[in-house]
Amino acid sequence: TSKIEKVTNFIIYSILEVEMNNITKEYGYIRVSSKTQNVARQIKMMKERGISDKRIYIDKMSGRNFERKEYKKLLAKLDSNAVLYIPEIDRLGRNYEEILEQWRVITKEIRAAIVVLDMPLLDTRNKDKDLMGTFIADLVLQILSYVAETERIKIKERQRQGIDAAKERGVAFGRPEREVPENFYPLVKLWTKKKVTIREAAELCNMPRSTFYAKARKIMEAC
Repeated sequence: TSKIEKVTNFIIYSILEVEMNNITKEYGYIRVSSKTQNVARQIKMMKERGISDKRIYIDKMSGRNFERKEYKKLLAKLDSNAVLYIPEIDRLGRNYEEILEQWRVITKEIRAAIVVLDMPLLDTRNKDKDLMGTFIADLVLQILSYVAETERIKIKERQRQGIDAAKERGVAFGRPEREVPENFYPLVKLWTKKKVTIREAAELCNMPRSTFYAKARKIMEAC
């Protein structure tokens, strides 16, 4: 009887272990561009889908700093039974190539599912049962990523054209040039005639020698 009980218990535990491993694990990922940006709305979206706080990963960073520490931790947790929820497709990357690469890693290598909350077509759950759904999701992703990247390039180009046009109209960019004191021009003449040293002239103008020299050179070149 003891042996039968042990075998029975072993079978039960094995079945339970398999069932536990097959339970879908749901995660959420949020990325915002600054530490001050509010994430409450996105967290609410995740919790409405039953995702617990400990399974919501949040990265706060600037556009220049893309070291996504929380995202890397999340990837380590994902497996073939996981579903990753993201608010928008651009949470996966900053450009077309990054988005497609992360989509490939998650869905093809890790074989986890992705659900993009603001785009119902981008939902790869039941991908093995619905090949057409997977095809549509991949196709929509390609189109959306391309459109997003194209729009980003267009915005940069319009900004560049606007700056060029403003420069042609004489609009100055950067810090405004500091006005020179009244004694600057007489001191430049004295300096060029070697009546005073550059150190003495700069001190009398209350400015660094490098600034005095740069401004004096402009005057001399313009003459």
